[in-house]
Amino acid sequence: MKKIALALSIVGLVACKKQAISLKFLNEYIVKDSLQIDSTVIGGISGIDYYNNNYYMVVDDATNPRILVGDITVKNDSIQSVNFEDVIIVDTISQFTKSNVLDLESIFVDKGTINLVSEGSIQYKKDPSIFEIDTKGNFKQEVEIPNYFKATSKAKPKHNGVFESSSKSFDGKGFWVAMEAPLEADGEEPTFHETQSPIRITYFDNESKKATKQFAYQLEKIDKPAKGKINLNGTTAILEYQKNHFFIIERAYQSGYGSHGNVVRIFKATIDNTSTNTLEKQSLKNEKYTPLKKELLFDFSTVENQLTDGIIDNIEAITFGPILQNGNKSLVLAADDNFQLYGKQLNQFLLLEIDEK
Repeated sequence: MKKIALALSIVGLVACKKQAISLKFLNEYIVKDSLQIDSTVIGGISGIDYYNNNYYMVVDDATNPRILVGDITVKNDSIQSVNFEDVIIVDTISQFTKSNVLDLESIFVDKGTINLVSEGSIQYKKDPSIFEIDTKGNFKQEVEIPNYFKATSKAKPKHNGVFESSSKSFDGKGFWVAMEAPLEADGEEPTFHETQSPIRITYFDNESKKATKQFAYQLEKIDKPAKGKINLNGTTAILEYQKNHFFIIERAYQSGYGSHGNVVRIFKATIDNTSTNTLEKQSLKNEKYTPLKKELLFDFSTVENQLTDGIIDNIEAITFGPILQNGNKSLVLAADDNFQLYGKQLNQFLLLEIDEK
């Protein structure tokens, strides 16, 4: 029995060792302000995905929803250039796009189809949405979403706090969509003390195009002292890097700190056999549930002295980058500069190394 226990213990240690992961900052690349392609401004990048040797970047501009297509050149484990080669203008003439507000926040490309995630406009009673377009920008189909996400639901989604990020599933059988802020029915928005502030991360099956499971993820409190009119924290990007394992970006923003108002951290989140499937739960406030396990992997405040003017900007996009010289995988992150509407911001691209042990 002792030998069996020892063997099981060794297997357990090996399994744990395989799951150990860390992130290392490599470099930053800044795209100049006010660059244009096909008479449209480059900026507002709120989501990114790599597909068929191109990076697809969705632009958060409801007046002219579009996708930038380009190349990010990495040499010697450093971003050397970011080149924009094409613009896909999202269809604005179909009945779907006429009936919805396209506040585009995330993108993933699968088998030649571009999938887009929109927050809609809760204050104008326009639902968030997930929909497909072709590579010409033409609308293909909408994905059905649970009723509690809709603008007029009793769950009361927050304006600018609904669908913010997405990721293709690691096994290629579906995709995940995450909220930025909690439904009012689920908990409070993060503040300066510990609160119940869960967002929902929902899995959609590729074949049925319907939600089949969902898990809660607890947001962190805000650590810096209150300053200015806006003090918030939310999820801005997710990426499933192994089955049931995610990189999740949380970005706290406080307007009173000017260009240094963002606190950006990357967490590892894990679904295990204790995680509660919340898909059928209409409210989490009075329910018992177990959220995803999480641990901090990287805090950009530790590398601010390596960034332009010490600024970590509004990071809203994450995808896999190329394999590095040592054989490790990499991550490419990008910032939404809000077209400089709120003061100095950066078209900031970041390269990180993934170290799996």
